Amino acid sequence: MSPAAEDGRHPTFAELLRREGALAGTSWGLFPDPTRGTPSFITPQTVRDARDCIRTGTAFGLDYPADAFDPGMSLKRSAPRHTIYSSHPAHRDDYLDGYYLQGSSQIDGLRHRRADDAGFYNGTPDDRISEGTPDLGIQEWADSPIVGRGVLVDLAGYRAGQGAPIDHAAGEPLGLDLIEGAMAAQSASLRQGDILMLHTGWCEWFLGLQPEEKQRMRDSRRATGVAQSEEFVAWAWDRRLALLAADNFALECLPALPASPYLDSAPNDHGMMHQQLLAKLGLPLGELWRLGPLTRHMRVTGQWDAFITVKPLNITGGTGSPANATAVM
Repeated sequence: MSPAAEDGRHPTFAELLRREGALAGTSWGLFPDPTRGTPSFITPQTVRDARDCIRTGTAFGLDYPADAFDPGMSLKRSAPRHTIYSSHPAHRDDYLDGYYLQGSSQIDGLRHRRADDAGFYNGTPDDRISEGTPDLGIQEWADSPIVGRGVLVDLAGYRAGQGAPIDHAAGEPLGLDLIEGAMAAQSASLRQGDILMLHTGWCEWFLGLQPEEKQRMRDSRRATGVAQSEEFVAWAWDRRLALLAADNFALECLPALPASPYLDSAPNDHGMMHQQLLAKLGLPLGELWRLGPLTRHMRVTGQWDAFITVKPLNITGGTGSPANATAVM
């Protein structure tokens, strides 16, 4: 454990980069619970303080239906088949076939990505990442849900207000400067342990397309998202985010930028930041969240924070799960 962690101060990202060997750029070993990751930034006091975000008692579900993205951008994740059966006239039961846990609104667990140059989070051996093993499984956040203050940054609204709507058809990369500009326009600030939600408008745009248009977007492998940069990774860590979520396919833009700093260190992910955020920092990622209704309510109220709960499915060893996220304002 670093001296900064021992005295109660978490290292800056620049200090993380100066850690030795495989620990460079990681948060491995810095949290009391070595497998929980950045949700460890949330303390009991953080949760109590988040109650102040509840002003009217209005609740919003942040998950799309399990079959909403059919077809979606994923080349493999299809919609589940729902079957209802009856054993006798007074009985009904049901089950799902082909249920991809990350096929709709989701949270990525820490075993979802392995860093090509370092391994799974906290140095977890590769052979421990398999069905039936608990190491880094999504049940970590089901047994002890992620609960706290959520801050929504309305990137789509900010850009529309500038007369330059986000170009989803082109899969526009969204830079850190845009995020900071939108936050400044909203007078939004972040605290340790916050759940940051980025509203791009991509999900509602995509779901409004015709099936053939969705297929063309899927074939193009282009999608709006955060532009890959070390500055963004450092920014997310230095603000002590507990969770980072967005209403788009992969949080990041697809494909990764040709100038991505992670082309060499993350070759299996073609330069994406997922390995840096999940496997190295332990920062859970939310994708395909249903942020439209919440955003429209926040625009009216001028209140950009909410009490957020995230309760994944309790699946031992799951790599991800439906987010089961709720916002209360």
